[in-house]
Amino acid sequence: MNLWESVRVALDGIMANKLRSFLTTLGIIIGIAAVITVVAIGQGGRAVIMGEFEKIGTNIYMVWVDWRADDPPTGREIQKEDAAIIKRLSPAVSYLAPVNTAIRPVKGSEDQKSARLIGTTADYIHIRNLEIIRGRFLTAQDDNGCRRVAVVDEELARELYGKTDPIGQKLMIRNTPLVVVGLLKSEKSMFSFGTSKPVYIPISTWQYVFHNYYISQLEGKAVSREEVPLAVEQTLKILERRHNTEGRYQSVTLEDEMESANKVTGILTLIISAVAGISLLVGGIGVMNIMLVSVTERVREIGIRMALGARRRDILMQFLVEAVMLCLLGGLVGIVLGVGGAYLVAKLAHWPPLVSWGTVAIAVLFSAVIGIFFGIYPANKAARMNPIEALRRE
Repeated sequence: MNLWESVRVALDGIMANKLRSFLTTLGIIIGIAAVITVVAIGQGGRAVIMGEFEKIGTNIYMVWVDWRADDPPTGREIQKEDAAIIKRLSPAVSYLAPVNTAIRPVKGSEDQKSARLIGTTADYIHIRNLEIIRGRFLTAQDDNGCRRVAVVDEELARELYGKTDPIGQKLMIRNTPLVVVGLLKSEKSMFSFGTSKPVYIPISTWQYVFHNYYISQLEGKAVSREEVPLAVEQTLKILERRHNTEGRYQSVTLEDEMESANKVTGILTLIISAVAGISLLVGGIGVMNIMLVSVTERVREIGIRMALGARRRDILMQFLVEAVMLCLLGGLVGIVLGVGGAYLVAKLAHWPPLVSWGTVAIAVLFSAVIGIFFGIYPANKAARMNPIEALRRE
């Protein structure tokens, strides 16, 4: 019996017991579909996260004070003047801004909402690539003069002022009136989901409003991605020299965050894929079980084939091919469901579907391997039968 004849006989056997064949391959179908879907979701999510980081910029870094309990800080380790001095002394630094943040209620003419108050300087718009819709952003004169001005997120402005033009309107923060001078385009980022909308005010005004003159961190932008390590190094050295606080600061770059996010998504994808792969093992055991049942049911058929001249290897090939065909058919159905599931999840999550065709190819190969591995024993059992004893069976 040649290979094609074995395939035809195997398909006839599968079609003769459609429901049993479907239930047998169900574990393979679920396993393959789950692995493809999970890997596609992981790759798509990773691409979206990396895209968000790229949108912000890969040459951004942050420096803050290491608040160690054994060496309490004075609260003056970073001053707003440091940003201008570091920017002037370090050629690797393109923009640098002091940043303080707080979540506080703000009040407009129509409503009061919780907002993320960010005290900073004019450089911040270039560091974070913010987009002004109307009006202007903060200026150096605003900070030097401690002006009571604010730049408001457009969605927050609609909630605070309704249909009224927010430019020139009064914004109340802790009983301090500020004037809205700019309208900022809302952040459409997965990182901003569920967070309070931002309001930007001069760092000097922030210190006045909250009666707190510390600076929590510096955010900077290097002249290029390659210059980020040098910019961080020079920023730390200048701070340590100015404040005589060696080893007192911590730093992080956006590229560090990208690498961490990449590792986390990769590990999660691997873990979930491994869990989904367990169903493939269960499915393979189910295939072996059904093939053993099939051998028992077809003992007389095996005896007749051997009596008519079929060799042991022909019988081995017949049942082995049938097991492989079962797994391959389950694998193909699983691929269709997995690709469909990946596209559906991508559409619901609003990110590009990233189906790895390498993963699909591995899934097909793995299905065949499962068929061979779990089909060897039943096929070998059928091939080792004594034809005379097989013919005696009813």
